[in-house]
Amino acid sequence: MSNENKQQEGSDIFVARQPIFDAGKNVFAYELLFRKGFHNYASKFDTEYATIKVISNSLIMGLERLTAGKKAFIKFNRQLLVGNIPRLFPVERLGVEIQKGMEPEETVIDTLAKLKAAGYTLIMDDFTFEEKLRPLLQFIDIVKVDFLARDSAYRGDIIKKVKAGHVRFLAEKIETKEHFEEAMKLGYRYFQGFFFQKPDVVSSREMPGYKFNYLQILKKTCDPDMPLEDIETILKHDVSLTYKLLRFINSASYSFKVTVRSIRHALVLLGKREIKKWLTLIALSGIGGGKPVELMNSTLIRARFCELIGKELSLKEETADFFLVGMFSMADAFLDRSMEEILSDLPLDTTIKSALMGEKGILRETLDLVLTYEKADWAEAARLAGELKLGEGKIVSHYIESVHWVRSF
Repeated sequence: MSNENKQQEGSDIFVARQPIFDAGKNVFAYELLFRKGFHNYASKFDTEYATIKVISNSLIMGLERLTAGKKAFIKFNRQLLVGNIPRLFPVERLGVEIQKGMEPEETVIDTLAKLKAAGYTLIMDDFTFEEKLRPLLQFIDIVKVDFLARDSAYRGDIIKKVKAGHVRFLAEKIETKEHFEEAMKLGYRYFQGFFFQKPDVVSSREMPGYKFNYLQILKKTCDPDMPLEDIETILKHDVSLTYKLLRFINSASYSFKVTVRSIRHALVLLGKREIKKWLTLIALSGIGGGKPVELMNSTLIRARFCELIGKELSLKEETADFFLVGMFSMADAFLDRSMEEILSDLPLDTTIKSALMGEKGILRETLDLVLTYEKADWAEAARLAGELKLGEGKIVSHYIESVHWVRSF
């Protein structure tokens, strides 16, 4: 085997996931977006080589970790589809996305018929209706419609044109509550996009009493000058908080040789920054009652991802700040207020506030890298990773570790 081939064999695989929701905003599946690396590599090897490596070697063993047992939607082009690559996955774990532009030729139709008979979920990606595609539609379970690329008339007409009772429709690139509500009204069953992360701002909204208590705790823990004694007082006056905090500390996230049994013990072992990090997490999760569960999961993945990158940057003493920046970057979705309003009301450290408001610095650059990775914007992620002098392989392992870490809770 040539040196170039060996290098291909050992190349890193990059993967991101995007949730797909049902009408109740529960996660139905995750679309997995992958690439051989941040950059496009000019190589004599077909690009499908990297895809097969991802599917056969990386994702099969790590699929459960990435999707928490939900179905994984993965795109397949014609060559991979007719090559029976989807059958490398258990039928209950895979949604086969058929790449846009697939022609209804005999080999493709025969392959889809066999996959359908075996029980695989078949999805038509970024669908544009053409009468010639009807032979494919007889096997399709879900049709994806790009809401950003299509006008309102098309979004509704496409359902009428398909005229297939067995086909369910998925609205992708749903960025606003208005688009989500429109898709619901039109009869779409599944939804993909960042709508659940957007704040639903309502003027003069009154916060329920129990959420107000959590907000007060959040305010106190955000104060960088708050002494340990005040943290201990907060915990002593809330049995539920103490219980949750001790559960977190005694979880697999820490490897203490002794069980942490008291507030004072926890404070001594972890220190103020770590304790405040966990109190902030608990307070935000309390405020987020009634929000989609995936919002909390995504927040924690983002926070942990930022923290792990912070460790990679050799800033170990400040990793709690990286965690908080990641977590507070979605505070507007929890509190249904603008970020400016939230930050003006919370006594956060100025470096954290600056990062959340977009000011340049190591915290903001880390958050930007994480945000671009979440969206699978590989070109921008490559640029940001280069500026931070981060190795590409470490980034994907940190992402997968973050997903697994959240599942451990």
